[in-house]
Amino acid sequence: MNTLHAKIGLVGLLLGMNACGGVSSEPERTVQDGHGATAEAEPAKGPHNGRLLVDGDFVLELAIFEKGVPPEFRVWVSNAGKPVAPNDVTVHTTLTRLGDVIDEIRFAPQNDFLRGDTVIYEPHSFVVAITARFNGVDHDWSYDNFEGRTQIGAEVAEAFGLETELAGEAVIRETVAVYGRIEPNREQQRSVSARFEGAIETVRVSAGDTVRKGQALATIESNESLNSYTLSAPIDGIVTKRSANPGEQTAGRSLFTIMDSRTVWAELSVFPSDRARVREGARVTVHSSADDREHEGVITRLNAVAESNQAVLARVELDNADGALVPGSFVSATIEVAEHPVPLAVKRTSLQSFRDFTVVYAQIGDEYEVRMLELGRQDAEWIEVLGGLDAGTRYVTTNSYLVKADIEKSGASHDH
Repeated sequence: MNTLHAKIGLVGLLLGMNACGGVSSEPERTVQDGHGATAEAEPAKGPHNGRLLVDGDFVLELAIFEKGVPPEFRVWVSNAGKPVAPNDVTVHTTLTRLGDVIDEIRFAPQNDFLRGDTVIYEPHSFVVAITARFNGVDHDWSYDNFEGRTQIGAEVAEAFGLETELAGEAVIRETVAVYGRIEPNREQQRSVSARFEGAIETVRVSAGDTVRKGQALATIESNESLNSYTLSAPIDGIVTKRSANPGEQTAGRSLFTIMDSRTVWAELSVFPSDRARVREGARVTVHSSADDREHEGVITRLNAVAESNQAVLARVELDNADGALVPGSFVSATIEVAEHPVPLAVKRTSLQSFRDFTVVYAQIGDEYEVRMLELGRQDAEWIEVLGGLDAGTRYVTTNSYLVKADIEKSGASHDH
């Protein structure tokens, strides 16, 4: 069983614990299915699709209205089956959100209903307490209206591998995508010729061999002195070319090419649309499909002359001590062109979908709840938050999909 499947299996364990300990609201009524299982029924709805709250003959319908306006509470009242004029009743509602955040809502008459004076921001997850006063009598109700919320004990959270951080400042790094190939570091490449012309007596290395500085490559008999001398490697590296065989004359040509591959160049094509934004010294992340790794470097040279395809080559020197980057192989890369400090951001690994929103899961104690986000700029690691989350909120950064799975299993609905 791999790690992902093991964690998904733990969701079942969590749900079993929730069934025993419970995080859902107290149902107003329950129903039984054909197998005898008990489930929470939907609350009774009124003609405006709001929740019906009943106290004897007095009935109040409370709905969240959001067609063409930000979400707001609206109330319709009846008594003994007859509508009550909005001017004849006063209504006050208190919403208690996770973390004991209190929203006080008062109502004013409008047409045939009472309209709340506060935007009901997402998530619509709170304990609702409502009081209506009619003919000198107070009518009180309280109920849980939870959505996108669950409870996970510390031990289970640790077993899940849930990791959290405090939301706060970050730097969004703006990048451009480019492509190129790995080339030998030509400053670490040597062509080896004979010091004195003569006959090649022995050759001790072949193309592809690794050599050390000072290692013998060949023995040559000088045409002038008839003495033999040794041709040695000038650097550590790999023999990439051999043009010497016993019995041949050196003839003034290059006999060996040696490349030190402990560093290589990534030569990247920067096209005209991005050229003005790219500078020498810019940080670069090179992505190699050969080893599925990222390699970091900076632009050490930006050519002044464009290639035939109008791209300008940007050179990045990369560490290649392990030999993973093979000259001639193609790579992709991102070049950093700007930095944008932002006051609030979250890690991209934390993001999940919930209804039509992109969310993170805030943690308060053992409870986790969605936070619907308004998002801004982003990079490979961070995404700017413009609304929906307060700075300093602890949120799930790793394995947040397990929190989502538990919330979806709990079936907490969006009550409008």
